[in-house]
Amino acid sequence: MLNRIWLAFILIGVATAVLGGRTEVVTTAVTEGSQVAVQTAIGLTGTIAFWLGLMRIAEDAGLVVLLARIIRPFVRGLFPDVPANHPALGSILLNMSANLLGLGNAATPLGLKAMAQLQELNREPDTATDSMCTLLAINTSSITLIPTLVIAARAAAGSKNPAEIVGTTIIATTCSTIAALTVDAYYRYFRRRKPGGWR
Repeated sequence: MLNRIWLAFILIGVATAVLGGRTEVVTTAVTEGSQVAVQTAIGLTGTIAFWLGLMRIAEDAGLVVLLARIIRPFVRGLFPDVPANHPALGSILLNMSANLLGLGNAATPLGLKAMAQLQELNREPDTATDSMCTLLAINTSSITLIPTLVIAARAAAGSKNPAEIVGTTIIATTCSTIAALTVDAYYRYFRRRKPGGWR
Protein backbone atom coordinates (compact mmCIF):
# COMPACT_ATOMS: atom_id res chain seq x y z
CA MET A 1 0.00 0.00 0.00
CA LEU A 2 2.79 2.39 0.95
CA ASN A 3 4.55 1.75 -2.38
CA ARG A 4 1.39 2.74 -4.22
CA ILE A 5 1.15 5.97 -2.23
CA TRP A 6 4.77 6.92 -3.06
CA LEU A 7 4.21 5.99 -6.72
CA ALA A 8 1.12 8.23 -6.78
CA PHE A 9 3.15 11.13 -5.32
CA ILE A 10 5.84 10.71 -7.98
CA LEU A 11 3.37 10.47 -10.86
CA ILE A 12 1.39 13.49 -9.65
CA GLY A 13 4.60 15.50 -9.32
CA VAL A 14 5.81 14.57 -12.81
CA ALA A 15 2.38 15.19 -14.36
CA THR A 16 2.15 18.60 -12.68
CA ALA A 17 5.61 19.57 -13.95
CA VAL A 18 4.79 18.44 -17.53
CA LEU A 19 1.45 20.24 -17.60
CA GLY A 20 3.06 23.38 -16.18
CA GLY A 21 5.90 23.24 -18.71
CA ARG A 22 8.59 22.95 -15.99
CA THR A 23 10.08 19.50 -16.55
CA GLU A 24 13.56 20.87 -15.81
CA VAL A 25 12.49 21.27 -12.17
CA VAL A 26 11.90 17.52 -11.90
CA THR A 27 15.29 16.73 -13.47
CA THR A 28 17.07 19.14 -11.13
CA ALA A 29 15.25 17.79 -8.07
CA VAL A 30 16.10 14.18 -8.95
CA THR A 31 19.80 15.02 -9.45
CA GLU A 32 20.14 17.11 -6.29
CA GLY A 33 18.09 14.69 -4.22
CA SER A 34 20.29 11.76 -5.26
CA GLN A 35 23.45 13.67 -4.31
CA VAL A 36 22.07 14.67 -0.91
CA ALA A 37 20.93 11.08 -0.24
CA VAL A 38 24.39 9.66 -0.93
CA GLN A 39 26.16 12.36 1.10
CA THR A 40 23.81 11.85 4.05
CA ALA A 41 24.15 8.06 3.94
CA ILE A 42 27.96 8.26 3.92
CA GLY A 43 27.94 10.83 6.71
CA LEU A 44 25.66 8.68 8.84
CA THR A 45 27.70 5.49 8.44
CA GLY A 46 30.58 6.48 10.71
CA THR A 47 28.42 7.96 13.45
CA ILE A 48 25.99 5.05 13.49
CA ALA A 49 28.89 2.57 13.55
CA PHE A 50 30.36 4.39 16.56
CA TRP A 51 27.12 4.44 18.57
CA LEU A 52 26.18 0.87 17.69
CA GLY A 53 29.67 -0.23 18.67
CA LEU A 54 29.36 1.60 21.97
CA MET A 55 25.96 0.04 22.60
CA ARG A 56 27.33 -3.41 21.70
CA ILE A 57 30.07 -2.95 24.32
CA ALA A 58 27.38 -2.01 26.86
CA GLU A 59 25.40 -5.09 25.83
CA ASP A 60 28.42 -7.40 26.17
CA ALA A 61 29.26 -5.79 29.52
CA GLY A 62 25.90 -6.94 30.86
CA LEU A 63 24.10 -3.59 30.91
CA VAL A 64 21.09 -5.01 29.05
CA VAL A 65 20.80 -7.88 31.55
CA LEU A 66 21.16 -5.43 34.46
CA LEU A 67 18.36 -3.26 33.08
CA ALA A 68 16.23 -6.36 32.61
CA ARG A 69 16.61 -7.18 36.31
CA ILE A 70 15.71 -3.62 37.32
CA ILE A 71 12.51 -3.46 35.26
CA ARG A 72 11.40 -7.05 35.99
CA PRO A 73 8.85 -6.11 38.73
CA PHE A 74 7.31 -3.48 36.44
CA VAL A 75 7.07 -5.96 33.55
CA ARG A 76 5.37 -8.56 35.74
CA GLY A 77 2.61 -6.03 36.39
CA LEU A 78 2.19 -5.34 32.67
CA PHE A 79 2.02 -9.02 31.72
CA PRO A 80 0.07 -10.70 34.55
CA ASP A 81 -1.17 -13.54 32.33
CA VAL A 82 2.38 -14.69 31.45
CA PRO A 83 3.67 -17.35 33.89
CA ALA A 84 6.58 -16.10 36.03
CA ASN A 85 9.03 -18.70 34.72
CA HIS A 86 7.94 -18.68 31.07
CA PRO A 87 10.68 -17.90 28.49
CA ALA A 88 8.48 -15.18 26.96
CA LEU A 89 8.98 -13.02 30.04
CA GLY A 90 12.75 -13.17 29.64
CA SER A 91 12.52 -12.21 25.96
CA ILE A 92 10.20 -9.32 26.82
CA LEU A 93 12.62 -8.06 29.48
CA LEU A 94 15.60 -8.20 27.11
CA ASN A 95 13.57 -6.57 24.32
CA MET A 96 12.54 -3.66 26.53
CA SER A 97 16.08 -3.25 27.87
CA ALA A 98 17.52 -3.16 24.34
CA ASN A 99 14.96 -0.52 23.33
CA LEU A 100 15.86 1.60 26.35
CA LEU A 101 19.48 1.61 25.21
CA GLY A 102 18.62 2.32 21.57
CA LEU A 103 19.75 -1.12 20.44
CA GLY A 104 17.17 -1.43 17.67
CA ASN A 105 19.07 -4.19 15.88
CA ALA A 106 19.07 -6.30 19.04
CA ALA A 107 15.53 -5.34 20.12
CA THR A 108 13.82 -6.46 16.91
CA PRO A 109 14.73 -10.18 17.00
CA LEU A 110 14.06 -10.26 20.75
CA GLY A 111 10.61 -8.74 20.16
CA LEU A 112 9.82 -11.28 17.44
CA LYS A 113 11.00 -14.10 19.69
CA ALA A 114 8.81 -12.78 22.53
CA MET A 115 5.78 -12.67 20.22
CA ALA A 116 6.40 -16.24 19.08
CA GLN A 117 6.66 -17.38 22.70
CA LEU A 118 3.50 -15.49 23.64
CA GLN A 119 1.74 -17.22 20.77
CA GLU A 120 2.48 -20.54 22.50
CA LEU A 121 0.28 -19.35 25.40
CA ASN A 122 -2.48 -18.19 23.07
CA ARG A 123 -5.69 -20.24 23.27
CA GLU A 124 -7.06 -18.49 20.18
CA PRO A 125 -4.20 -18.55 17.60
CA ASP A 126 -6.06 -16.27 15.18
CA THR A 127 -6.51 -13.51 17.78
CA ALA A 128 -3.80 -11.48 19.53
CA THR A 129 -3.76 -11.85 23.31
CA ASP A 130 -3.72 -8.95 25.76
CA SER A 131 -0.01 -9.55 26.36
CA MET A 132 0.75 -9.39 22.63
CA CYS A 133 -1.08 -6.08 22.33
CA THR A 134 0.74 -4.69 25.37
CA LEU A 135 4.12 -5.73 23.96
CA LEU A 136 3.28 -4.12 20.63
CA ALA A 137 2.20 -0.90 22.36
CA ILE A 138 5.43 -0.75 24.35
CA ASN A 139 7.60 -1.42 21.30
CA THR A 140 5.79 1.17 19.21
CA SER A 141 6.13 3.91 21.82
CA SER A 142 9.34 2.65 23.48
CA ILE A 143 11.11 4.86 26.00
CA THR A 144 14.56 5.59 24.55
CA LEU A 145 17.48 6.76 26.64
CA ILE A 146 19.96 7.13 23.76
CA PRO A 147 18.41 7.98 20.33
CA THR A 148 21.36 6.68 18.31
CA LEU A 149 19.95 7.21 14.80
CA VAL A 150 18.73 10.76 15.46
CA ILE A 151 22.07 11.73 17.02
CA ALA A 152 23.82 10.33 13.95
CA ALA A 153 21.51 12.23 11.57
CA ARG A 154 22.09 15.49 13.44
CA ALA A 155 25.85 14.95 13.38
CA ALA A 156 25.76 14.28 9.63
CA ALA A 157 23.75 17.48 9.13
CA GLY A 158 26.47 19.50 10.88
CA SER A 159 24.89 20.00 14.30
CA LYS A 160 27.28 21.53 16.86
CA ASN A 161 25.75 19.46 19.64
CA PRO A 162 23.97 16.43 18.11
CA ALA A 163 23.39 14.77 21.49
CA GLU A 164 21.51 17.71 23.03
CA ILE A 165 18.20 16.05 22.12
CA VAL A 166 18.74 13.20 24.60
CA GLY A 167 16.79 14.96 27.38
CA THR A 168 13.83 15.91 25.19
CA THR A 169 13.82 12.44 23.63
CA ILE A 170 13.54 10.83 27.05
CA ILE A 171 10.65 13.14 27.96
CA ALA A 172 8.87 12.63 24.62
CA THR A 173 9.23 8.84 24.59
CA THR A 174 8.20 8.63 28.25
CA CYS A 175 5.01 10.55 27.41
CA SER A 176 4.35 8.35 24.36
CA THR A 177 4.86 5.18 26.40
CA ILE A 178 2.52 6.41 29.15
CA ALA A 179 -0.09 7.24 26.50
CA ALA A 180 0.30 3.82 24.85
CA LEU A 181 -0.01 1.98 28.16
CA THR A 182 -3.03 4.08 29.13
CA VAL A 183 -4.84 3.18 25.90
CA ASP A 184 -3.77 -0.45 26.30
CA ALA A 185 -5.17 -0.53 29.85
CA TYR A 186 -8.39 1.12 28.68
CA TYR A 187 -9.03 -1.54 26.04
CA ARG A 188 -7.91 -4.34 28.36
CA TYR A 189 -9.93 -3.42 31.45
CA PHE A 190 -12.80 -1.19 30.34
CA ARG A 191 -13.69 -2.03 26.76
CA ARG A 192 -13.58 -5.80 27.19
CA ARG A 193 -16.33 -6.25 29.74
CA LYS A 194 -18.74 -9.17 29.56
CA PRO A 195 -22.15 -9.48 31.22
CA GLY A 196 -20.67 -11.97 33.68
CA GLY A 197 -17.88 -9.63 34.79
CA TRP A 198 -14.39 -8.70 33.72
CA ARG A 199 -12.79 -10.64 30.93
